[in-house]
Amino acid sequence: MSENKQLRDVFDAIADPTRRQLIRLLAESEEVPLHELTAQFAMGRTAVSKHLTILKEAGLVLDRKVGRETRYRLNASPLREIQDWVAFYNQFWTTNMLRLHRLLEDEEE
Repeated sequence: MSENKQLRDVFDAIADPTRRQLIRLLAESEEVPLHELTAQFAMGRTAVSKHLTILKEAGLVLDRKVGRETRYRLNASPLREIQDWVAFYNQFWTTNMLRLHRLLEDEEE
């Protein structure tokens, strides 16, 4: 799958706390085998694999086979969409708080 062609929405992919934890674990390492990721959760290998598949469909995770083992790594570039969305609302709230501050100053005068 091309990194530019996402099959799943990034927001949907990070909506689940388990998937957010997987992203965190992958961000802390260069590459992690499935069995090491599975050891971090109170769920089986199949459940962790399903979460990784969703992250792969959103372009957030890349994998490669090394012998019989599958290793996973983070592709953080799709997170830029989330960063941009949050930045927009950060600016929105900053602007509105400044307006409120000015309004309150005007009332004090």
